[in-house]
Amino acid sequence: QSKGKKTLFVQLVLDNIWSLYEAVMKRDKEKIEKIITSLGLKIGARESRHADPKVHLNAICSQWLPISDAVLSMVCNKIPSPLDITAERVEKLMCVGARTFDSLPPETQELKSAFMKCSSEGTAPVIVFVSKMFAVDAKALPQNKPR
Repeated sequence: QSKGKKTLFVQLVLDNIWSLYEAVMKRDKEKIEKIITSLGLKIGARESRHADPKVHLNAICSQWLPISDAVLSMVCNKIPSPLDITAERVEKLMCVGARTFDSLPPETQELKSAFMKCSSEGTAPVIVFVSKMFAVDAKALPQNKPR
């Protein structure tokens, strides 16, 4: 990098994306056709002739790099298996706020073993964990507010 060389990621990934973006934004028909044929894509005439180049870019990228496939493969590859969860982590997930696991009703405590097994049998209970996450500016957090 210090000698002006590009990293492997830039050479293999980013340069290709930038090349496509530049060709579509400049409406270079020859380069766009070459890219589409080399990737084996089928872009409709409606998208190709649209006045907004972003529509054409979206049509190409949605076939070339579909976001749903990318996200699903990333989730499968990066998120740890639920079978690898520790008992302490299960207890933390099942308790809200200051409640302890021992203060939960016995029926709820029995779900811990089912949570750990992740069984797909018809008799196994169905457990759904819902987590609400949203982006917040760091300045808005209570510990970062000026006093």
